[in-house]
Amino acid sequence: MKVIWAPWRIRYIEMPKPKTCFLCDAVKSRDDKKHYVIYRGSKCFIIMNLFPYNPGHLMVAPYRHLPSIEDLSDDELFDLAMLTKLSLKILRKAFNPHGFNVGVNIGNAAGAGVEEHVHVHVVPRWSGDTNFMPLLADVKVIPQALEETYGKLKNVLKEFKLE
Repeated sequence: MKVIWAPWRIRYIEMPKPKTCFLCDAVKSRDDKKHYVIYRGSKCFIIMNLFPYNPGHLMVAPYRHLPSIEDLSDDELFDLAMLTKLSLKILRKAFNPHGFNVGVNIGNAAGAGVEEHVHVHVVPRWSGDTNFMPLLADVKVIPQALEETYGKLKNVLKEFKLE
């Protein structure tokens, strides 16, 4: 079995639990660049993961603070699906990944880091991205800064003429 070993995410795990939801903070802020919001749809939005498993790791979340997909309205569920599809298109064009992991963790037992605000993870994958560096040196090579990734994704998004 291949594993994405992510020892750098321990910073996220060990951080004090914030008093507010970072997804709700991003929605309320409207400072998309500060919060790495890529796109705002009618009911949901696309945001970069600040502790990515791989470069370009995105999350799609509803504006409303809800713990599970089953709590979403049909319109929210549709927008969630459409923005997940858009995330795949943006990442494919920006980074040309070999594949994707797309998924939702509902509840702490399922691995949800933010279990009270449901979100879909969209993780681009490349052959060999589970290499030896994290295993031997406790190092994950993310070849691009979050700011650069954000700029690249926003530029690609403009090509889709959505904004």
